[in-house]
Amino acid sequence: MIHTLSTTDKIYVAGHRGMVGSAIVRALTGAGYDNIVLRTHRELDLMDHRAVDGFFKVEKPDVVIDAAAKVGGIHANNTYPADFLRENMWMQMNIIDGAWKNGAKRLLFLGSSCIYPRLAEQPMREDCLLTSALEQTNEAYALAKISGLKYCQYLRRQYGVMFHSAMPTNLYGPGDNYHPQNSHVLPALIRRFHEAKLANAPEVVMWGTGTPLREFLHSDDLAAAVLHLLSLANPPDWVNVGSGSEVSIAELARLVKEATGYTGRIVHDTTKPDGTPRKLMDNSLIRSTGWEPKIALADGIRRTYQDFLNEQAAGELRA
Repeated sequence: MIHTLSTTDKIYVAGHRGMVGSAIVRALTGAGYDNIVLRTHRELDLMDHRAVDGFFKVEKPDVVIDAAAKVGGIHANNTYPADFLRENMWMQMNIIDGAWKNGAKRLLFLGSSCIYPRLAEQPMREDCLLTSALEQTNEAYALAKISGLKYCQYLRRQYGVMFHSAMPTNLYGPGDNYHPQNSHVLPALIRRFHEAKLANAPEVVMWGTGTPLREFLHSDDLAAAVLHLLSLANPPDWVNVGSGSEVSIAELARLVKEATGYTGRIVHDTTKPDGTPRKLMDNSLIRSTGWEPKIALADGIRRTYQDFLNEQAAGELRA
């Protein structure tokens, strides 16, 4: 019998202190799920196979949501590829294997849009996976996530367990990482424009022409998608989760400027590289199951900037 998410389930959320995991916990508690198992890194080292296996033997969760990952922007991925491959592979394999060996009825693994080829046809469909070379700057992270996705697919095929995956697009929201070098583009822009406002800087310099297109999804929309996917009796082995909308980097900067209240100029340094011209996911598969995103980008950025200010004031900013 296929198990779908129920309020009587014991649910383990791995990575609950990150942006994605915390959004999932908020969504679960808001929907009436109160038997949620959480462990901090100090309480459970996800890279310790013996400790993770022992945790699953004792707790025996019905449902596992794997939102644990070592994440970062282009600089971090390109500078520390061995760390990104090793840590993500060990964490996810320990979680997936522990869940399977100890009788979890369902597991949802969270990956990333970077699993798809660098030159994939746009928008990127699920079936373009492994059809050509990956983007070199985040290849290590992508390889780890592909391995997790495939392990879930193979366990489902070989043993009939309901282990499946979701591949989110670029995410943002409460609890994001605002590190000046290792963060993703949207939190990096929020921090840069906020600091420019405080310094009364006359301009903010952006790399490139500003023409590349990117897709963004608020973490609360992803959390809603996670609960939706866990309610499906026969979900795809993996499914894209995105907004379906694109925005240029120049327009993104304008939205962040507006949200932060910065009044200076935006200057584009066209001597610097633009990066991939377009990166959009095809979201038709998950939309066909009845899920739709609800948070518009401009509203989401305003909310996230307020979260940034609140986290900074509380001394909780991840930076």
